[in-house]
Amino acid sequence: MYRTKTFLLMFSLIIVFMFFGGMIAGEDGIVMAFIFALAINLISYWNSDKLAIKMTKSQPLSEAEAPEIYRIVRRLSQNAELPMPDIYLTPSNQPNAFATGRNPEHAAVAVTQGLINLLNEDELEGVIAHELAHVKNRARMGRFRMIFGGRRNNNGAGALLQLVAIIFAPLAAILIKMAISRSREYIADETGGKISGNPEGLASALEKMERYSQGGQPMQVNEAAAHMFILNPLSREGMAKLFSSHPPTAERIKRLRQVK
Repeated sequence: MYRTKTFLLMFSLIIVFMFFGGMIAGEDGIVMAFIFALAINLISYWNSDKLAIKMTKSQPLSEAEAPEIYRIVRRLSQNAELPMPDIYLTPSNQPNAFATGRNPEHAAVAVTQGLINLLNEDELEGVIAHELAHVKNRARMGRFRMIFGGRRNNNGAGALLQLVAIIFAPLAAILIKMAISRSREYIADETGGKISGNPEGLASALEKMERYSQGGQPMQVNEAAAHMFILNPLSREGMAKLFSSHPPTAERIKRLRQVK
């Protein structure tokens, strides 16, 4: 169900760009816009792991430094039929984690020091399984954005429509993008529970992490990287659900505990 919803949301995003692109740009710029968008996305796709690691200031974590983490990642990778990802440590006391990479062969999983300190083994397994689920589902791999155009209308009404499109197109794109991100988190929760065989581990981890985030300081991290983490690392009190990149933690926990 979540995968179908994600596909429909992504398709909706394309339709939105087609609609507003037609009002803004017309047909003249469609070829150059497509080439430019494709080039930008290919560069981002190819370097996604390097960009994410750099933005979060994560450092390679050796097996000698964290044998328990390596043991968990190795076992869960085998369960998920994935190659062993590179493992990084993000320098933060906030318990959190993320996965990145253009494909499973070039994937990386990063955990914060706070996550290692706070969670027990079952909970660590739940979080890492969630991140491996992102790798398996390729949820953070190869995000392609398309720019579309339509017929140009140079009359007064056309100019007004172009102005409306310029104002509302970014808002519509953000709303759909955030909905896609929330749907992907639900998918990774579900898949991660299957990989670990213990959805309660992730549910318990999310409870602890949520309690910490309510009383602790937001992570010092580039806002562009916030959507990658299992919980939003930045303070978002009072933010409307429509603009959130993550679904409500309480709802995620509820759904995990309903899995049989």
